[in-house]
Amino acid sequence: MIPLYKLEKFPPSLRLRKIVKIFGEAEYRLSLGIDLSTEDYRYLVHILELLTPDPGFAPGITQAINDAYRTLKTGSPLQGQDLSCVLNTIRHFLLAETGQAPADWDFIDHTGRLDPEKRCCFPGMRVYLEDIRSPFNVGAIFRTAESFGVETIFLSPWCADPNHPRAARTAMGCVSILAWERLSPDKGLESTFSCEGPCFALETGGIELGDFTFPLQGTLIVGSEELGVSPQALAVADASLGRVSIPTYGTKGSLNASVAFGIALQSWAAVLAKVCYPCP
Repeated sequence: MIPLYKLEKFPPSLRLRKIVKIFGEAEYRLSLGIDLSTEDYRYLVHILELLTPDPGFAPGITQAINDAYRTLKTGSPLQGQDLSCVLNTIRHFLLAETGQAPADWDFIDHTGRLDPEKRCCFPGMRVYLEDIRSPFNVGAIFRTAESFGVETIFLSPWCADPNHPRAARTAMGCVSILAWERLSPDKGLESTFSCEGPCFALETGGIELGDFTFPLQGTLIVGSEELGVSPQALAVADASLGRVSIPTYGTKGSLNASVAFGIALQSWAAVLAKVCYPCP
């Protein structure tokens, strides 16, 4: 811990960055289920006390800091989620005061460490990511896929790496517990899906989501952010179960790839949940 007298002597911008880091470390410990010691708790209270007389903050931030200070100083000491909420709010206020917008690495996963032994999935529920270029989208898709019980994810040869730092951060640990495989460039789609059951593509011009008949087992094909599903993959899907489309009503007429994936996957999982359970 940085002694308070040293923290007080830092230039304002450096002081705020250090405090953001201190609050983040405390919040991370709480996310792992580790309560703060009495000494650490008092240290955070003193930091808030150090911030309260700062005249450079906007009124809303000053009010939030004062409220947090009173909350932590009076009454019974907070721990767990209650303390995390206080630290999280002030941390992001101070982050903004340093002129920074929150990035993926500024967010803390409060769900704890994932246990692969406890993971449930729908057998035969598979996903093929074809040339998804954004690591963020790949990570978001992995997180969504894990949440809705996908058994396996296949990646095209040119799909972004799930182990890219931004993908891994967005996936919140799901890359390590969800089975996935990158296909080799010389392995054609026909041979890939011939042994994996039926397949269908998430693409415009298909059957609307509410009318589509989802299979009990199969592979959902998701195309790149810019080009969508390739003609080759569409041909394979059209020869199987076809295409599923999400109706939209705005001017844009399209959705982010990971958002569209989440909408479609939830609909598929809801069908599967009615006839089978993801865990034995």
